[in-house]
Amino acid sequence: MSYLIVGLGNIGIEYADTRHNIGFNVLDALARTSNISFNSQRYGSVAEYRFKGKSFLLLKPSTFMNLSGKAVNYWLQAEKIPVENMLVVVDDLALPLGTLRMRKQGSDGGHNGLKDISETLGTNNFIRLRIGIGDNFGRGQQVDYVLGKWREDESKELPVIYDRAIEAIKSFGTIGTERTMNFFNTK
Repeated sequence: MSYLIVGLGNIGIEYADTRHNIGFNVLDALARTSNISFNSQRYGSVAEYRFKGKSFLLLKPSTFMNLSGKAVNYWLQAEKIPVENMLVVVDDLALPLGTLRMRKQGSDGGHNGLKDISETLGTNNFIRLRIGIGDNFGRGQQVDYVLGKWREDESKELPVIYDRAIEAIKSFGTIGTERTMNFFNTK
């Protein structure tokens, strides 16, 4: 059984270590702990990860956040992975820092990466792992906050957040969405 795990983010040094790139960061953390590396391929960087007999294709799209659907669609087709075996790892302003929420479907919630994937695939029936980045910004400051670097106090929490997200990814591929939601959709 194969799975596509998509970590959303923006390529480029100016976006490294920003809240919007938490999807990239989770996949990078998974690669580090598993001694695998990403290779630059069509529309993104990919790595193959195996766990308990399952095969996970990790994808960090190189199409920029707002065009993520192009990369996702390409890799789903190229690897013949059904959309129900795809998990999109994404930042979420509406959740407190570190809160994980797995959903089987839903709106894009104003997230341009999710919006483009939904539009490209013609459905919002795909599983997403939303990771809370908080909403500690003033009126009109949303873009600066999302594209901003982590504060020092937030950075200290990131390793634990990444570890929990990695466990949720493994769980998704081994015990399924429903049971994973039961375990991880808590603080």
